[in-house]
Amino acid sequence: MASAAVTFEAVAAAAAGVQASGQPVTIEAVSAALDAPATIAVHQHLAAWRSTQPPAPVPAPELPADVLAALTGWARRYADEAGAASRAGLAQTSSDLDALLDASAGLEAERDAVTAARDEALEILAERDETIERLQAELRNARQIATDALVGKAKDQLAIEGKDSQLADLRQQLERNVAAAAADSDRRLAAEMELVGAITARDNFAAEIQELRARLDARQVRGAG
Repeated sequence: MASAAVTFEAVAAAAAGVQASGQPVTIEAVSAALDAPATIAVHQHLAAWRSTQPPAPVPAPELPADVLAALTGWARRYADEAGAASRAGLAQTSSDLDALLDASAGLEAERDAVTAARDEALEILAERDETIERLQAELRNARQIATDALVGKAKDQLAIEGKDSQLADLRQQLERNVAAAAADSDRRLAAEMELVGAITARDNFAAEIQELRARLDARQVRGAG
């Protein structure tokens, strides 16, 4: 058979025949059954056929009796040793668990003590907050009272300063009035003095005229005699 005519079906049939005869299915045996040389095509078809075949059954292992007995003894000893280690580990775990439970109880007691201390501290803080709030309210009231007192004092001071200013104005006005009255009095006195001087001069002139008339009358009388 020519190698170009080799097909998968031909290779599969040849391989099945070789397998049925109890011979190993090799590429040489299949090629001999095909009466064809061992080519790459035959190899590829044979590999494809092998992939479709179920796996060959694996024979069950059979151990000698002495080996099986030795393995059985070893397995028992291993189980005992492993069990002893496990039991020791379990006992240690139980002991550790008891220690953890005791520590947990101690921690719970400590937690309760801390919680009680915290609650007491919160109560003290609440009382201090109330005291601080009361003191702040008293301080605000004291500041308000002090502010009102300062405002009242400032108002009184302004009123006093206003009165002082009014008194100063009145004093200045009085001084101006006194000065004006004094000047007017001086003017009146000067006018009166001038009037008195004029009257005196008039009286003197009248007396002199009267004296001259008397002299004139006397001369006339002497001249007539």
